[in-house]
Amino acid sequence: MNATLRAACIVGWPVAHSRSPLIHNYWLKRYGIAGEYRREAVPPEQFAEFARSLAARGYAGANVTVPHKEAALKLSQPDERARAVGAANTLWLEGGALRSTNTDVEGFLDNLDACAPQWDRGLGKAVVLGAGGAARGVIYSLIGRGVGRITVVNRTRSRAEGLRQRFGDAVHPADWSDESVLADAGLVVNATVLGMAGQPELPLDVRQLPGHAVVAELVYVPLVTPLLRAARGRGLSTADGLGMLMYQAVGGFTLWFGRAPEVTAELRALLEADLTSAAD
Repeated sequence: MNATLRAACIVGWPVAHSRSPLIHNYWLKRYGIAGEYRREAVPPEQFAEFARSLAARGYAGANVTVPHKEAALKLSQPDERARAVGAANTLWLEGGALRSTNTDVEGFLDNLDACAPQWDRGLGKAVVLGAGGAARGVIYSLIGRGVGRITVVNRTRSRAEGLRQRFGDAVHPADWSDESVLADAGLVVNATVLGMAGQPELPLDVRQLPGHAVVAELVYVPLVTPLLRAARGRGLSTADGLGMLMYQAVGGFTLWFGRAPEVTAELRALLEADLTSAAD
């Protein structure tokens, strides 16, 4: 490898679907940085060895996706955010040590700020659908913004109860069948896979939401999920998963390549075109 070339990668199993290379290589070209961003398909039983050998493989760091995020946390020196969420999605080398963070947190918040400015002003209650790793990141984000009541709706209530134990009294578990929780929600976040391509549709009636509510999705395939389509049909503000994907990439790029990149309309158009061609 050229000594002047810095490299990073996305590691997962599988990983061929990831759009992260499009994002990072777009920024490398735009800012004239001698670098490269690749995909690395690594099965779970090989991930520990891969993570420990990042430097030997020529990498300054890596993004981590399913199913390696919890393993990445254990194999590295995580920051407070990654520890609180219980998962790491970004690794970097610092002074010979493998460090980690979770940029899904800032990706979620920065995308909401861009799509629905002042969404958190006077926000009394948020509703989070799901209780997995994505939900943990969302809840941590909302608590950091001062949201005092977060209702977590999950099919298995015990998992939602577990999030109350992790994050404290701001979290209020609720049953999946209880639509009354939507009536006073200023924000609804779908942190499940429902509505994703190949998955069942999310059974949520947006007519139960107040007119000022904001609806956020974390998935980006399809670009417009049935939930987003219904919310926009009601005139509600929305934030989609593609925006979060772009914003969560900023932190890693800054760590690896030394420049804070900008999320632009041109980048979004590039990703939308790629997703559209893949769907055809």
